[in-house]
Amino acid sequence: MIKILFVGLGSIGQRHLRNLRLLMGDSVEIIAYRNLLTVPVLDDRQNVIENADLTEMYQVREIDSLDKAFAEKPEIVFITNPSSMHVDVAIQAAKSGCHLFIEKPLGVQHEGIPELIRWVERKHLVALIAYQLRFHPGLKIISDWLREQRIGRLISAHVVNGEYLPNFHPYEDYRISYASRSELGGGCILSQIHEFDYIYYLFGKARRVFALGGKLGDLDIDVEDTASILMECIHGGHVLPVSLCLDFAQVPTKRTCTIIGTSGKIEWDLQNGSLELQESDSKNNQYYDFSKFDRNEMFIAELHHFFQCISGESQPMVDVRSGYVSLEMALAARASLKDGKAQELS
Repeated sequence: MIKILFVGLGSIGQRHLRNLRLLMGDSVEIIAYRNLLTVPVLDDRQNVIENADLTEMYQVREIDSLDKAFAEKPEIVFITNPSSMHVDVAIQAAKSGCHLFIEKPLGVQHEGIPELIRWVERKHLVALIAYQLRFHPGLKIISDWLREQRIGRLISAHVVNGEYLPNFHPYEDYRISYASRSELGGGCILSQIHEFDYIYYLFGKARRVFALGGKLGDLDIDVEDTASILMECIHGGHVLPVSLCLDFAQVPTKRTCTIIGTSGKIEWDLQNGSLELQESDSKNNQYYDFSKFDRNEMFIAELHHFFQCISGESQPMVDVRSGYVSLEMALAARASLKDGKAQELS
């Protein structure tokens, strides 16, 4: 029987735990180390399940220290604690020879990540960074359209992710969540880093990043709530400006991606579930409706992919090196926000 360790069982940790039991049933032994017990038992829609015991519901054995947990020699570790703690735990897990499922972002700074990469590669471990949007069917379709050059040479891309922070986790006071606290790796840039990852996936690594913003709203937080970021990518040998707007203020939530080319454009609305291709000289426009798409299917597919990687059937869609690229782009945005200068990336 495979032994799996969870480090952290907040909202996202509980989602992966539910899905793991759904996929693998009783064929895995699950242990967990939890530093804080502030998050109640939740269902798929983040509703509180009253009077529920997480350990009984999902057959989890809790361990009272991380050292004791690793002494039990788990084969796989799910790192789902606050972002600022990811790298230290991941290094300890990699040194112990564990395969790694690491929630985004990989970390909150550069320190420690080169060491983590060395341990993962030295021990030939699977390390998947959890960017579930990679498993959204809409993103795959967009990637195919770009590869087929359906809208010609790309001219610009405009990405938006705006959501009111108190609505992230309605079951808790937003002021105690990781997203609102600098010591836990919060702020809109790192909390909404999914957009950096799919920008990297679609357009390549940015070579220059410039950002404006900061804590501009009225929320009781000590991190940035607004960031307008301009990135210079190279796509098909040509310069591609990509703008990214992130915030913790918008009601209702807005999450969109518009890609403009010399012969058309692509519009993706993740919130409303629409995806449209409009070709300038053709009536052969295409439209997809994902409004009924269950977002948990992305997490299920992500887990399935992870275990395929462990069995040798696949390679991680976002490995530790790829996860570091999107983090580098996000950290460049944070640095630019701080010093007011464009950041160069190699």
